[in-house]
Amino acid sequence: ALVMRQAALDQAMGPVAPAPAATEEAAGGAEDEAPSGREARSRFVFDEGHHIFDAADSAFSASLSALETAELRRWIRGAEGQRGRRGRGLDERVSDLIADDQLAEEALVAALSAAAALPAPGWTTRINEGQPRGAAEKFLALVRQQVHARAEETGAVFSLEAETEPPVEGLAEAAHALDDALKRLAQPLQLIADRLRARLDAEAEDLDTATRIRIDAAARGIERRVRVLIPSWRSMLASLGAATPEIFVDWFSVERLFGREIDTGMHRHWRDPSIPFAAAVLEPAHGVLITSATLRDQLPEEDDEEGGWESAEIRTGASHLALPARRAFMASPFDYGKQARVFVVRDVSRTNLDEVASAYRELFRAADGGALGLFTAIHRLRAVHERIVSPLEEAGLTLYAQHIDALDTGTLVDIFRAERHACLLGTDAVRDGVDVPGDSLRMIVFDRVPWPRPDILHKARREQFGKARYDDMLTRLRLKQAFGRLIRRASDRGVFVMLDSRLPTRLTSAFPPGTEIHRVGLAEAIAESRRFLGGEAALAGASTDP
Repeated sequence: ALVMRQAALDQAMGPVAPAPAATEEAAGGAEDEAPSGREARSRFVFDEGHHIFDAADSAFSASLSALETAELRRWIRGAEGQRGRRGRGLDERVSDLIADDQLAEEALVAALSAAAALPAPGWTTRINEGQPRGAAEKFLALVRQQVHARAEETGAVFSLEAETEPPVEGLAEAAHALDDALKRLAQPLQLIADRLRARLDAEAEDLDTATRIRIDAAARGIERRVRVLIPSWRSMLASLGAATPEIFVDWFSVERLFGREIDTGMHRHWRDPSIPFAAAVLEPAHGVLITSATLRDQLPEEDDEEGGWESAEIRTGASHLALPARRAFMASPFDYGKQARVFVVRDVSRTNLDEVASAYRELFRAADGGALGLFTAIHRLRAVHERIVSPLEEAGLTLYAQHIDALDTGTLVDIFRAERHACLLGTDAVRDGVDVPGDSLRMIVFDRVPWPRPDILHKARREQFGKARYDDMLTRLRLKQAFGRLIRRASDRGVFVMLDSRLPTRLTSAFPPGTEIHRVGLAEAIAESRRFLGGEAALAGASTDP
């Protein structure tokens, strides 16, 4: 993500001279030969390469939201009316650097004034109550109105989204007014950056290193906002009432957290974010190696090493290169037929959370802990946790849960790894980030088939990448990633349980060849899991597996 964010900045801003070195020795005595940012990053190894598509999606996207615009105002004007709060404004950071430069000082005053068009403290209440102040708040209040008017309400807890077209009455005019305000803000900011760069040149002989570093950092910070952030917002505003460029997907949203609205805004993502990734990272590089155990989406009929590469090239941007990527496949060293079992439970209603919770409780007991419960939605995780935490404690099994325990995901996984009889509940971050070799993870239970959520962005990509085939590909890769958490070394044994009878056969190619897949009732799944995992004989047998 850091590599891509820097690449996105490089692409938008063009080549920028490297920051001055702290000492002449650190510069090697040859500042004029220091490589530019892009040249310095000439070779990459991306492990866990299945994350590239989503990381690129985040790095090359834009969000014109209340939180983003309010943060820009705070960066320029400081923490207004908030005693004891940290947050220096632009004047505190650069006023001494532009002292005696009348043009720069006048530009600073103009920038501070123009930033008043951005959301001020208290914007949440004003936007939600329809009493906005300033161009940004007026635009965002109308965005919120459009979302609530057109989005399908799915309950007070969930975030909402809506198409940008056609705009509600007054939205196009509000967008034009905000565009003018951003233009008035960008001009003085750019002038300040230009004057700072001019000072670096004019006073090159006299400036000490510390001051040069401060001037360069200040100029860079302003340029990032003037040449990347504000232009992306203005481009989004310009598309309202016109056609969104075909390569992008735009939408409005109202973000909620625990039922409370926390943000409102407009979003723009690439339909295929691997296109800018290939242009900004892959093409300029001297070499790139991308590795992952879950890059290929191998279909049931593809039982050779050549199958599944289309999905790998789509997800990594390799399909956009002039020359084809070199491929290498290494077979797994594990004997999944001996080390793993997959059970698809047929008689648990995935919509009845009481039944789902009972299944989790009894399966976790059968495994005697060492179990990871995966969920497709946070509210389902919370509901199951509430129902099973006490019974598991009575059985001597500690239950941890993402989104409930006040610990970050990495700490939760560390604790889970250290305790043989612990259980852990989690969502996507846990599914993709757990590395627990050995007996501490011997069972994974999935609440239902992890189909992609049909939001506006996914629907657009679904049309581009093959419709139902794209849904199947994403779901198989998620199942493959989850199953990959289970067997991490030759001595591991594990059980994977899907509590959704609607798992289609075409998705079972997500599991490694040789893995036994059984469609059974819950009672049989519990008994077979206990038999496969339990007892000293089973554990002893596991330790002798090749």
